[in-house]
Amino acid sequence: MGNIVERLTSLDYFIVIAYLIILIIIGYRASFSKKKNDDETLFLANKSLNWSSIGFNMWGTNVGPSMLLAFASIGYSTGIVAVNFDWYAFIFLFLLAIVFAPKYLAAKVSTMPEFMGNRYGDSTQNILAWYALVKILISWLSLGLFAGGFLVRQILGIPMWQSVTVLVAFAGLFTFFGGLKAIAKVNVFQMILLIAVSLSLMLLGLNKVGGISALYAKTPHHFWNLIQPVSDPKYPWYAILLGYPVAAVAFFCTDQSMVQSVLGAKNLKQGQLGVSFIGWLKILSLPLFIGTGILCYVLFPGLKDPNEAYMTMVTNLFPPGMNGLVIVVLIAVLVGTIGSSLNSLSTVFTMDIYVKKINPQASNKQIIRIGRWAVVAGCIFAVIVVLAIDNIKGLNLFDVFQSVLGFIAPPLSVVFLLTVFWKRTTRKAVNFTLSIGSILSLGVGVTYLWILPSDKYTFWPHYLMLSFFIFAGLMIIAILISLLDRSPSIYTVNEEHQANIEKPAKSVWISWIALAIIMVTLYIFFNGH
Repeated sequence: MGNIVERLTSLDYFIVIAYLIILIIIGYRASFSKKKNDDETLFLANKSLNWSSIGFNMWGTNVGPSMLLAFASIGYSTGIVAVNFDWYAFIFLFLLAIVFAPKYLAAKVSTMPEFMGNRYGDSTQNILAWYALVKILISWLSLGLFAGGFLVRQILGIPMWQSVTVLVAFAGLFTFFGGLKAIAKVNVFQMILLIAVSLSLMLLGLNKVGGISALYAKTPHHFWNLIQPVSDPKYPWYAILLGYPVAAVAFFCTDQSMVQSVLGAKNLKQGQLGVSFIGWLKILSLPLFIGTGILCYVLFPGLKDPNEAYMTMVTNLFPPGMNGLVIVVLIAVLVGTIGSSLNSLSTVFTMDIYVKKINPQASNKQIIRIGRWAVVAGCIFAVIVVLAIDNIKGLNLFDVFQSVLGFIAPPLSVVFLLTVFWKRTTRKAVNFTLSIGSILSLGVGVTYLWILPSDKYTFWPHYLMLSFFIFAGLMIIAILISLLDRSPSIYTVNEEHQANIEKPAKSVWISWIALAIIMVTLYIFFNGH
């Protein structure tokens, strides 16, 4: 990978510098150009986001450097099956838009812990606030930064501490001064850039292969099936069908980093159209990310490490003068993910811990100041954790941590689904699932990965099925606790919030129906090969 630096020309350096200047101008205009109102906050963009900003920002949060590399790697090894993790998501994005978002916006909350606290009280809000902080710090900030720093170190050959410090400082500046509004504006520009560069790489590859027909002829036909048989060791159909929804509900419907863009919507209609828009954007995962890996399989067979597929395509296909664009895209996906994560971290800490517990009478200026200090603290913590991870030798820690994080999802999915769909759910059931249930879920994950690793002990089911079994078990336990609770503390309907819940507009339904038709068509087309 390091040879990309040797190929850089004056034009490449100009492109990188121009990109950084444009990014800073966009961020500055979003943060400082207009006189701010006294009641403006860092956290929800002053409820000013339209559907395109919401869609691009959610996509920018979702697309990290690991997606660029991992999707190309899986495309190289197994074909298009991994696109399920983006296309199957439209069902759960629909759930967010039509079921969850109306309730979130009607309750006028800033965070997910606040939403649950409205229903079950302070104890639930406290548990979920600390849960959310740990999740953002580890899964979003530290792992995202580790992946980015690892990549930058390989490409540019600079020490890890330098690469992660520069990356987190750059992303942190937008969050510190402009909050969600600046991050959303910047992400619109960055995601358009990502589409342009990735599409260019795909077209160059197709041209070299000889077109789509030639690509299909030169690859194993099972590469083009979304649904793989039960015998498939990596992605059998039943594991994706049952296991993926557990993580998807937690990720798309309850995760602060993903949902915050919707909370900053001008109105419900813009929020619902924005969530629909990310569903449309996810269709591009095949040509932009996974297709690159499949092309690499044809053009450069026999790679020792499939993880090198993306950079192999870049270094061999992009002519001099275009390699700067690759560095630009890597910075773009990192700033998008890290910036959104820092903003979510700041929001949860400030609103759920500082305002709720430490200083309930805080003025707006105090809240913004604490929010900014939370951003700085998050940056420092993330750098320390990344450097600690980097000093542990002999483990592919990024992959290990990604697997562990899959075991965080079941308790969140259980709690939010029961809260929204079953009014009989009790505080005791919710608190048990979030505390004891999380310990059980993570305990199984640690056992699966380290104590009795699945590569040595064959009795383990597929990790996606394991996640499903944990989810089903916790769901049954939570229902039993609710039913057997002799003095149940259940949610009393807030009449004001209930009155605020709006029905989806006609344009929202049209957008989702069209997306559903396209998705069903794609699933029919990409099977039976």
